[in-house]
Amino acid sequence: MATTTDTANSEVVAEDGVRRRDFIEIAAVSVAATGGLITILPLVSQMAPSKDVLAESTTELDISALEPGQSIKAVFRKQPVFVRNLTPAEIDAANAVDPGDLRDSQSLADRTIEGHENILVVMGVCTHLGCVPLGAAEGENKGEFGGYFCPCHGSHYDTAARIRKGPAPSNLEVPDYSFTSDTTIVIG
Repeated sequence: MATTTDTANSEVVAEDGVRRRDFIEIAAVSVAATGGLITILPLVSQMAPSKDVLAESTTELDISALEPGQSIKAVFRKQPVFVRNLTPAEIDAANAVDPGDLRDSQSLADRTIEGHENILVVMGVCTHLGCVPLGAAEGENKGEFGGYFCPCHGSHYDTAARIRKGPAPSNLEVPDYSFTSDTTIVIG
């Protein structure tokens, strides 16, 4: 027959056993979670872009020396970018065209930033097969519409870099860009 002291001791032992078991479970879960985190961390961090990719994610251009009618070529993500300071005549020519009559209907206002309608920034890659169009440098063939001309297959773009003639399916792409000042553009 059990005495009251034996019953009291068995309750203490049972409480101690539960406490030890809880500690062991918590320790095991903590070790497993730490091991899982140590295993997953390198796998996740290797998917982050490298420093050279991050360095090419944006391009900053100073356009203070860009006179009306002039263009400059730059590189953004290893592709050419054309930045043109449109003359009033080029702006008028672009605005005279009804966007509804174009294959890829966009107005000049759709392709420029408000307040800087004279600065056109486009990717220098033809939308047909990826050739680099002419027209950004002095003396290059600007095509029938005074913008850009792709010598590979004969696509003609107007002063707003919109496709007007030839096999290209769409306008030259306008990348994401913003003005950090009146003379500085950040592309990307």
